[in-house]
Amino acid sequence: MAKTILIVDDSASLRTVVKMALQRAGYEVLEAGDGREGLAQLDKAAKVHLVVSDVNMPNMDGITMVTQIKQHPRHRFTPVIMLTTEGQDAKKEQGRAAGAKAWIVKPFNPPQLLDAVSKLILP
Repeated sequence: MAKTILIVDDSASLRTVVKMALQRAGYEVLEAGDGREGLAQLDKAAKVHLVVSDVNMPNMDGITMVTQIKQHPRHRFTPVIMLTTEGQDAKKEQGRAAGAKAWIVKPFNPPQLLDAVSKLILP
């Protein structure tokens, strides 16, 4: 059974690029346009194995979403990769403190993302 990954980003075009790379690698993909939608998708899904999230989004930013994911008993151990234009050390530290396991700065290349995903999702 394929592992499920949730992509949370307010850019539909970026979600499409990430989705295509993940699906080619054999993953099932769910999508959300901001942190609130991301949390709703997590609650609806049977199991999400990993979340890939932007930082800057309307309604709820990625770091706030990660903080809320980690407070939820069902999702506490779900790994999160931040995929963002933010590269400052202070932002990265905020993400780590919230519970993000990896930080990839846009623009990114799909092999870089797939490498991080494969390290965080156990077979």
